[in-house]
Amino acid sequence: MWTSIAEKGPVVIEREALVSHLQALLEVDRFKDYGPNGLQVEGRAQVRKVVTGVTASLALIDAAIAQGADAIVVHHGLFWRGQDGRVTGWMRQRLGRLIEHNINLLAYHLPLDAHGSLGNNAQWGQRLGLVADGRFGEQDLGFIGPTPAGLTLDGLTAHIAQTMGREPVVVPGDGRVLRRAAWCSGGAQGHFEQAIAAGADLFLTGEISEPQAHHARETGVAFLACGHHASERYGVQAIGDHLAARMGLAHTFIDVPNPA
Repeated sequence: MWTSIAEKGPVVIEREALVSHLQALLEVDRFKDYGPNGLQVEGRAQVRKVVTGVTASLALIDAAIAQGADAIVVHHGLFWRGQDGRVTGWMRQRLGRLIEHNINLLAYHLPLDAHGSLGNNAQWGQRLGLVADGRFGEQDLGFIGPTPAGLTLDGLTAHIAQTMGREPVVVPGDGRVLRRAAWCSGGAQGHFEQAIAAGADLFLTGEISEPQAHHARETGVAFLACGHHASERYGVQAIGDHLAARMGLAHTFIDVPNPA
């Protein structure tokens, strides 16, 4: 577990001002999602310190408590479509910690993937040297754009390993010139065919399922699975830094490592 800290303050804002700002910034209302975006667990009414992280795990919540957080902002919240609603086991533990320490939990799933500058795809692409000139896929979540001149699959693989701290799973395709790259963070392997239809020679996402390896071989489009967690670390950091710069809130990003 490691942290990167950017603090300004002490500034205190009302919880509802924070929620309203992120609601508008991330255009939450335009997305159909798999769970509620915005405030998921209500804590104290005033916020000074924000902790950001990828997933509202018990490890992240306990680390945020140790940091003195008033609010936690995550990509993966606690509540998802299809849950049975019982507060037992891991859900009881996580909710219990948040309520005991009066901490707000805010979660932004697809809106955080899609944001044009602060989102997961924008921030991930920036780190890999990719600039989008178009969108593709469900709700325009995927980004697509030209690759840097002379990009090779081996060179990109090495750059990903160095930048993200993990080796991607690579299905190399047919060895074609990599003119157009498409990317969509997290579990977007199902968007592969839409990326191909959009003109991609190369597709990057977090995970790979069994069918995509065959599709890559048969279509000739290279597929790189770079890690679900690893590809979604960047949006929440950008949001936290934005809140520090825009509102003066203290911000700490906490990365709880995940091999997935």
